[in-house]
Amino acid sequence: MLAWITFIPLIGAATIFLISCENRRAIETWGMFFSGLTLFLSLLLLIGFDVNNPGMQLQINRLWIPNLGINFRMGIDGISLWMVLLTAFLTPIAVYFSAGSIKKDLREFLALLLFLETGMIGVFVSLDLVLFYIFWEVMLIPMYFLIGVWGAERRIYSAVKFFLFTMFGSVLMLIAILVLYREAGIQSFDIEVLKTAAQSLTPRMAVVLFWFFFLAFAIKVPVFPFHTWLPDAHTDAPTAGSVILAGVLLKMGTYGFLRFSLPMFPHQCYDFALLISSLAVIGIIYAAWVATMQPDMKRLIAYSSVSHLGFSVLGIFSFTLEGMTGGLLHMVNHGLSTGALFLIVGMLYDRTHTKLIERFGGITRIMPFFSVCFLLVMLSSIGLPGLNGFVGEFLVLVGSAKAAHELTFPGASYILTVCAATGVIWGAVYMLWMFQRVMLGPVKHKENENLQDLNKREKWCLIPIIVLCVVIGIFPKLLIKPMEAPLKELVRIVQQANQPVSRVDQITGLEHQMHEFGTQRGDQ
Repeated sequence: MLAWITFIPLIGAATIFLISCENRRAIETWGMFFSGLTLFLSLLLLIGFDVNNPGMQLQINRLWIPNLGINFRMGIDGISLWMVLLTAFLTPIAVYFSAGSIKKDLREFLALLLFLETGMIGVFVSLDLVLFYIFWEVMLIPMYFLIGVWGAERRIYSAVKFFLFTMFGSVLMLIAILVLYREAGIQSFDIEVLKTAAQSLTPRMAVVLFWFFFLAFAIKVPVFPFHTWLPDAHTDAPTAGSVILAGVLLKMGTYGFLRFSLPMFPHQCYDFALLISSLAVIGIIYAAWVATMQPDMKRLIAYSSVSHLGFSVLGIFSFTLEGMTGGLLHMVNHGLSTGALFLIVGMLYDRTHTKLIERFGGITRIMPFFSVCFLLVMLSSIGLPGLNGFVGEFLVLVGSAKAAHELTFPGASYILTVCAATGVIWGAVYMLWMFQRVMLGPVKHKENENLQDLNKREKWCLIPIIVLCVVIGIFPKLLIKPMEAPLKELVRIVQQANQPVSRVDQITGLEHQMHEFGTQRGDQ
């Protein structure tokens, strides 16, 4: 099942290339068929999924390159399950929207989208580090071309910047993988084997490899101060590219923290948790302030992504079940609400060919259905209770206040939590102010008076996302239950690795040493 889900989009990309580029209807039909089939098979993963099993399920393990110990190994757990479903859900929406908005080279555009889907799903299901790295790198190629060919005015600059930033992190991760492979002493790139090998590293080597992995994932998130590539990439990317970039690609960084950093380097994660949490909080507040002053809607939403994903990083490095659950749930919620926001901006851009906030005003009177959708998605993004964004942020703040590093630096967790909570307020400021300037007040430009409300294609793109935002907001347990078991295991791993030695343990250990010494003396 996992192999089919991963490679059906790639088969679809190859199939689309066999169709004449002038037959747009067939290109759209086949693009929707393969992306829809992937979504259908992904939903089947929920059938029979054991929510109480913290380990990997539906595993595939086949020899690939035996001489090097590289296996074709895949599997999912409660962490990767929702990432796969989020990818499979957003891709058909991006394909369907693009079929109506992309005017040139639609065949190549949809083929690249499907190729990108294979790379993204492969990252979330790979259990061999070489396989993971291949999918991680494969994902860069289609996104580079989506931005560089179909993007806005500065598309080449933004595409190259995106590629170089991500490639730098990828090289660091590759070095770390090879060092772990050498230190393991066993010809295997299996995640479980290398996880064990990481525990036997010297403290200095473990710190170096931890930072190599961390930088690769932090650039992808992106964590402050590695965020500078994201606003440019979003501003110049086509609408579907921004939806996938914000909805899925950024989550690969936070997923990497959960899948690799915490289980492989629990000591180092604990030691540097306060520093990483501080960077996350700085990103939350700084990005919110910068977003408030942006004149371009896409750039504003791009900075909001930096702020929102700071909450996910803060929750993950709290090492509490509440914080990590909130961080993972917020990854899904952000993918839905921010993906919908980029769709909304793309719909306005297709009508007006501008993303500048000052060029709008009074759109509510002209496009009433669009206004309702915009309002609901915006409220979801700022975390209104009853919608999906609230639950994740609330759990992150609860977990952050109970963070493990509070034992080492008393008061630090409360300070970080209070500062992070202000990010919720700033998020409401920039989103509500943008909505007010774009949607309310008088119509500033006469050419906007004749704008058409949403057509059927655009409604079908937005309504499923809005429905999910409401359902998750009312029934968050539907998503939380499957992720609890693997997250509890991660919390246990970190806490056990950093368990302080109690006074009783010290006395018991001393008595044991004295007993051994006495036994040796008696033998002599």
